[in-house]
Amino acid sequence: MAPTIALTGATGFIGGTVLAWLIGAGYRVRALVRPASLYKCRHLPAAVEWISGDCTEDASVRLLLTGADAAVHCAGVVRGATPNAFNRVNVDGTACLVQNAAALANNAKILLLSSLAAREPRLSPYAASKLAGEEALRHHGGDFFWGIFRPAAVYGPGDRELLPFFQAMFRGVAPVIGLPSNRVSMLHVDDLAAAILAWLRSPGPNHGVYEVHDGHSQGYSWREIIDIVASCRGKRVVRMPVPVSLLQFLAQLNLAVARLSGRAPMLTPWKVQELLHNDWVADNAALEAATGWRPTVSLAAGIRQTMGLA
Repeated sequence: MAPTIALTGATGFIGGTVLAWLIGAGYRVRALVRPASLYKCRHLPAAVEWISGDCTEDASVRLLLTGADAAVHCAGVVRGATPNAFNRVNVDGTACLVQNAAALANNAKILLLSSLAAREPRLSPYAASKLAGEEALRHHGGDFFWGIFRPAAVYGPGDRELLPFFQAMFRGVAPVIGLPSNRVSMLHVDDLAAAILAWLRSPGPNHGVYEVHDGHSQGYSWREIIDIVASCRGKRVVRMPVPVSLLQFLAQLNLAVARLSGRAPMLTPWKVQELLHNDWVADNAALEAATGWRPTVSLAAGIRQTMGLA
């Protein structure tokens, strides 16, 4: 019988891609979905066993994990107006998953999808919550076979966070934020899903923290990303530097409006600090050594696919 994978975040951008790859590889999948998101499951594979519940609820998490051979925790919050908005899922949800796995004592592998932002917890509540989630896994994981993935900036079809930047560039204008020397690694969502499958099949090591990116050494500068988009577009892209003071003002305004309206904002003063950070370059060496995985999607090919050109 094929192994059973317990999956959280299956209705999201990354989790949905991971779900498709797991099914394509022949795994049985049991996925946790919030009641409010059950309607999304109508458009997802019928072969999946859906568990209605929340990743912070013991009963639903234990049902998710019972009999599973491995758990992949993709659920996460990337938008929020307060630290608690991030901590509930990114920290408490991880602790709940690991504690219930320990109570079941079924020796399932556990993979936590964290973020490269966890390297810099001082920058934002999001980054701090990602590191705290990792620490929850370390604390409660004990002798489990567990892994932590810290992906670079993930993009691809279905993404909502980086897509506006690519769309602006394809319209011919590229907002440039921060110093020209700042660098960032990128990662296509299919490469991330393939890396997760490689980890699931790997015999060890039993514990590991792995950065994941597209294999482009030393990441990219804004200029390099814009040049790649211009090549994909076949036309010049105008660079438009965004003053930091303007960005910070807009972020403060957006946060205030979001708190009044109760919505979850993306552009916040914390996000500005992340965007201005000079080093978001990842290193695949540990993951490649542990699993043999190699990225295959170049940024140019990934952007063309994301924009519907491939």
